[in-house]
Amino acid sequence: MSKLVTIYGGSGFVGRYIAQRMAKEGWRVRVAVRRPNEAIFVKPYGSVGQVEPVLCNIRDDASVRSVMLGADAVINCVGVLSENGKNSFDAVQAEGPERIARIAAESGVARMVHISAIGADVDSSSEYARTKAQGEAGVLRHMPGAVILRPSIVFGNEDEFFNRFAGMTRMGPVLPVVGADTMFQPVYVDDVAKAAVLGALGTAEAGIYELGGPVQASFRELMEQMLTVIRRRRLVLNIPFWAAKIMAFGFDMLQKITLGLIPNFMITRDQVRNLRNDNVVSDGAKGFEALGIKPVSMTSVLPDYLWCFRPSGQYDAIKESAQNLRNS
Repeated sequence: MSKLVTIYGGSGFVGRYIAQRMAKEGWRVRVAVRRPNEAIFVKPYGSVGQVEPVLCNIRDDASVRSVMLGADAVINCVGVLSENGKNSFDAVQAEGPERIARIAAESGVARMVHISAIGADVDSSSEYARTKAQGEAGVLRHMPGAVILRPSIVFGNEDEFFNRFAGMTRMGPVLPVVGADTMFQPVYVDDVAKAAVLGALGTAEAGIYELGGPVQASFRELMEQMLTVIRRRRLVLNIPFWAAKIMAFGFDMLQKITLGLIPNFMITRDQVRNLRNDNVVSDGAKGFEALGIKPVSMTSVLPDYLWCFRPSGQYDAIKESAQNLRNS
């Protein structure tokens, strides 16, 4: 019988790519999510019955244990960019990973892969970064042979980074950003999936890997590259951190006053704190090279999914060609 992997958060942005690759490796894939009815799309990743979404809440021991039954490997992809209700940073990113690792150790699971983030730091002023570090520590406490992956900003068809800001360009001539000079090292989602699969298969050595793409660029430079791809001219306006902090406070309070009925999808105070720090691979850190993976560049991927944000969408290239013919 083929081996079984349980992927917590396996229908999310990164998780779905890992699920596809694990299915291609011939493994049975159990996609553990809070809303399995919304994860039906993972079923075609493999043959009939090979990939199955199942109900799980990583805040509950019994729930985590039930979906891990019989697994040969576990992969944790669960994380949140902002808190909402019971899904706090502590519950999801600190306690959740440790719970999975503890139960995996108790259940005799051979291998564990945990998706963390560059910038994880137990002493960080950002709750996001602090709880990421606590989650890593919790995993290693119970599964010292785990593979921990720390990607920079992840891009790909379903990302919430380039898609979000490309969508904002439709609202006016100005594109506001916080931390325009902060450095990032965007990494392609499928490259992260490749690394996770190596960890689950036991091919990668245990330890922490920082994953960044081939190019480091500032937030402003990334937005300018995106604008070139979608063929729009916008002023990239940097919002000073002091002003962003005031704005974020207002959005956070609105969410709190409405008891989460109006979530803060704009920017939180914690995100402002996080944006003060560069998000690039550290000097001397193990990365893609240690895994034998050559990361894909943004320029080869962004046009494949950002074309819909061009002024004429899929017809933009045709109109451009017609214009060139008229001018020739």
